Amino acid sequence: MIRTSFNDDWQTRRKVNPFAELSGPVAPFEPVTLPHDAMIGQDRLAPDGEVTMEGGAGAYFPGGVFEYRKTFFVPEELRGKRVQFEFEGVYRDATVHVNGDYAGQRPYGYSHFVVDADPYLRYGADNEIRVEARAHQDSRWYTGAGIYRPVRMLTGDLVRIVPDGIRVTTLDVESEGEGEGEGERAVVEVATRVRNDSIAIRTLDVAVNLRDASGNTVTGDVTKVTVLPGEDAVVRSRLYVREARLWDVESPHLYGCQVALSAEGDPVDSDSVRFGIRSLRLDPEQGLRLNGRTVKLRGACVHHDNGPLGAATHARAEERRVELLKDAGFNAIRMSHHPMSRAMLDACDRLGMLVVDETFDVWTSAKNGFDYSLHFPEWWERDVEAMVAKDYNHPSVIMYSIGNEIPETGSAVGAAWGRRLAEKVRSLDSTRYVTNAVNGFLAVMSELAALRAQQTQDSAAGGGINSQMADAGDMINYVSASDLVTRRTAESFAVLDVAGMNYAEARYALDRELFPNRIILGTETFPTRIDGNWKLVREHGHVIGDFTWTGWDYLGEVGIGRPQFATPENPRPEHTAPFPHLLAGCGDIDITGHRRPASYYREIVFGLRTEPYIAVRRPEHHGLTPIGGPWAWSDSLASWTWPGWEGKPITVEVYSDADEVELLGNGNSFGRRPVGAEHRFRTEFEVVYVPGELVAVAYRDGVETGRTSLQWANGPVRLTAGADRPVVRATGGDLAYVTFTLTDAAGTLHPAADRPVSVEVSGAGELVGFGSAAPSSEERFDAAERHTYEGRALAVVRPTGTGKIRVLATAPDCDPVEAVITVE
Repeated sequence: MIRTSFNDDWQTRRKVNPFAELSGPVAPFEPVTLPHDAMIGQDRLAPDGEVTMEGGAGAYFPGGVFEYRKTFFVPEELRGKRVQFEFEGVYRDATVHVNGDYAGQRPYGYSHFVVDADPYLRYGADNEIRVEARAHQDSRWYTGAGIYRPVRMLTGDLVRIVPDGIRVTTLDVESEGEGEGEGERAVVEVATRVRNDSIAIRTLDVAVNLRDASGNTVTGDVTKVTVLPGEDAVVRSRLYVREARLWDVESPHLYGCQVALSAEGDPVDSDSVRFGIRSLRLDPEQGLRLNGRTVKLRGACVHHDNGPLGAATHARAEERRVELLKDAGFNAIRMSHHPMSRAMLDACDRLGMLVVDETFDVWTSAKNGFDYSLHFPEWWERDVEAMVAKDYNHPSVIMYSIGNEIPETGSAVGAAWGRRLAEKVRSLDSTRYVTNAVNGFLAVMSELAALRAQQTQDSAAGGGINSQMADAGDMINYVSASDLVTRRTAESFAVLDVAGMNYAEARYALDRELFPNRIILGTETFPTRIDGNWKLVREHGHVIGDFTWTGWDYLGEVGIGRPQFATPENPRPEHTAPFPHLLAGCGDIDITGHRRPASYYREIVFGLRTEPYIAVRRPEHHGLTPIGGPWAWSDSLASWTWPGWEGKPITVEVYSDADEVELLGNGNSFGRRPVGAEHRFRTEFEVVYVPGELVAVAYRDGVETGRTSLQWANGPVRLTAGADRPVVRATGGDLAYVTFTLTDAAGTLHPAADRPVSVEVSGAGELVGFGSAAPSSEERFDAAERHTYEGRALAVVRPTGTGKIRVLATAPDCDPVEAVITVE
């Protein structure tokens, strides 16, 4: 079928009661271009001053019902053909009407779906499509609302290849020098589903052509297929690929597959997909093997929002996230806790990022008052089918997760549900593995009273949970490693290929003895524990990786990763931060794409960085007792610019894998301290703040292995602007990212000089998001002015045509700056 972008010329508004408009419109429609997040532009505080109904989980944004409409012309020549609309994602509980008639719906906000439109169309005339979306107390994080992923119009003949109708499977592959990318041979199967909606028997030629990344034909096949009226037929072509180039995280080689239908030489339909040739193996000794080579998953959990863009899924935004995550040392993404967008899957294929794609955050037990559990029993199969159909040709996808922290996993009926989901996935795709991100603590919530009784007995004997727990993370681990969890989750884990464990590293070594055939993946772990977790991953063949919560910061679950300090009024950490907090604060990378200290620490733990890293704790908190939760990093910043704190004590953290590090201030040594794995790859120096230069030098066996430095920002503050790329495309979901920074004359960042920045976009683009990484702010992402945070702000611009985009920025006491981007 012919796919045409259907993203332009939409209008949207909050839905109003139709009876209220009997005397005329009461709320205007606003023009929008898809993808569009209707929630991100809403006021975060209700008019009466009360917190909005979504609360901290949804970043204090309000829910509601939003409607979209679009008028489009349907030419007469489409009469008698098939016309469909493909929605990649509408959040949530979407209903679609064409010319006032109900055409389809989809309760789940993360599934792509197709609506048949041809029965309701007027040919040779204008038509109207309307889409409604609802979001209200249905999630534990910021979801956004509306048509937040792209829409396409599909047109084709009565006999055609169905959407997602081409599936390419690697049946066999042998490689030279395992994992090096050059294959000796490969056998692939191309399965094409052809549909005949006519009343006649149709016999067609099916031509399959495989091409390499340069467009050269590798192999092909032509066969015939007869399709009976009203039926589908699957055509399978088994193809031999000589000298196949294998897809790998380091060398992500891709092939193209084109399938063309013809009748007596006349074209009927065609479609194409991209795919990769690679092999997967899994066992408890060698773990996960990709093309014969063991791969440990350096994983990042990520939510779907794109920071200043809200939930709007632009292709470039997804690609940029994958680029930056890979640059930070990750080689795998777990989409949490819903299916990944097509655009991010494409980026993972191109860039070499492995994917664990996830189905649901709930099954039958609700986590919120109006969540997907209300629809799960009726819709789960269709949503699983949609995810697998979307993922099948993507070599980056290695595993499907059938759920996240599902309470039912601790019950017999829940295990039966797990088996049902796992077998459904396997029936659709037997080439990948199945996991489930199980939280043992939640799985036995109903029986924690019995565990507390055992704890009391242990405490009386001088041990017990209280003596073992330093924070909530210890408690979760203690429960997860208990015999109670062992018994209650045994069947739920047994239905899986890989036992996904959230916050349960205490089980890794234990299960090696209890379940010698069990393969474990740390599907969600505390960022503060990566050193110990990664040691376990490296030491145990049956533990195949670690996924931190989170790789990229996100909107909602506000403040779970914020630094907190004990006070007489608040001796313990609070989980949720009050309004106007906006961000979770637990990402290695902030919402603008800037790496935080935790990211560099992780890179060192992974063994990917030899230079030490300096992070300085904020001097205003010196001497206070940190009480942040297990998702919270220290309040450190890679800066030696602290005006007003001269001569005051300050704590300097240094991360390194060396034996020891030396810290020098303005050439004066503060001494050497041991570091490396035995000291959790980190050490601290207590010094007095003196402006100038701070240098950390790493030594192994007395020999310097690397150094890094921080410079004091001195003199007048300058505003600078830098675009991520000089040239962008006018189509394909491309964006331009322009970073504004406050620096001194030498270019040193000045994080203590924050001020408002105003932007003006002219030419072939429009501003679609402007923000910073400020964890707490009442500023809007759709405004043209924003305060910097730690010296930075980020503008996101969407091309509107070819030509030049000019982004002019001004800030108090700074000269104006301009970034110019070419759109081709």
